[in-house]
Amino acid sequence: MDISAQPPRQRRVRHCAWCGRRVPEAGRQGRPRLYCAQSCRQRAYERRTAVQRGGLPEDAVVLSAAELADLQDRLFQLRCAAEDVVTAVDDGADHAELRKLAAQVVDVAVELERLR
Repeated sequence: MDISAQPPRQRRVRHCAWCGRRVPEAGRQGRPRLYCAQSCRQRAYERRTAVQRGGLPEDAVVLSAAELADLQDRLFQLRCAAEDVVTAVDDGADHAELRKLAAQVVDVAVELERLR
């Protein structure tokens, strides 16, 4: 089989194991990067060591009070956006308005996916 006839392998987009941002592509050698930056790598290390010291389960999620408050704020924004859609439907809003409100729900949900 002629190797040159095969299509090039597409690289899978990788996301940072800490913050979820896209990890920049590096060369082809070595292990794939897990983190987008040294600071994310450090935060992940700190979390792992804190979990080990605290006796928490390995899959525990640890959030600071500020991170929890931010998450709660974003959940509230998502609920409000969804309620806006329901209100618009009840009021008989047109297709364009409903599409705009649905896009806002998607935008808020995408932002909510970012945990840190």
